[in-house]
Amino acid sequence: MHELTNFNITPYFIEMMIRFAICMAFNWLIIDRLYYRKSHRRDFYFTFLLTSVAIFFLVFFMIFGLDELGGKTSMGIGIGLFGIFSIMRYRTDAMPVREMTYLFVIVSMSVVNAIATTVTLSEILLTNCFIAAVIWLCERMLKIEHTKLIQYDRIELTKPERREELIEDLRERLGLDVYKVDTGAVDLLRDMTILKVYFYPQSDKEGRGVIDTKIKLDKNDLSTV
Repeated sequence: MHELTNFNITPYFIEMMIRFAICMAFNWLIIDRLYYRKSHRRDFYFTFLLTSVAIFFLVFFMIFGLDELGGKTSMGIGIGLFGIFSIMRYRTDAMPVREMTYLFVIVSMSVVNAIATTVTLSEILLTNCFIAAVIWLCERMLKIEHTKLIQYDRIELTKPERREELIEDLRERLGLDVYKVDTGAVDLLRDMTILKVYFYPQSDKEGRGVIDTKIKLDKNDLSTV
């Protein structure tokens, strides 16, 4: 009870806020400037930020509590935490690989910033800078292709010798600068096929939609052209 009524700021709290500021600054840089500029997914933006906040405080107070009880931090704590996080599953659609990778990076950075109590702040800053630089380099080198899945009715144009006619028809009917088309499942009974259309975005701000990242489509997701 004495600790609860004591409103003095301890060195642990100051260190925690400094580490939290560093963690959130780099996580925001990665999420906002590297991830969101290409994907424009507000739902994952929200998820990544709140996940980084929750995990940082969870790990830091866990380590702080062990230190107060005379325990020793070890690699087992980190492995146990990742075991807990692996149990967490999203009950909606499957998370795309790119978003899953960013989530893993955000979780890792939050854990590193909270648990690295034996290193200096300069070493933490250099580590965060290195991770952000690697992500920036990967985003610069690996360009995202803008795609759409559509249900198409003119299956005669899917023949290899009529590929150019297919692309021109899609450009006219979709109003997109289509440059490549992949043919998926074909339904000969209904003369329908699934096409994956690759196109150049009309502006740099145009990003992928929710449907473009799905592995399987529902009936409401398909548009007949």
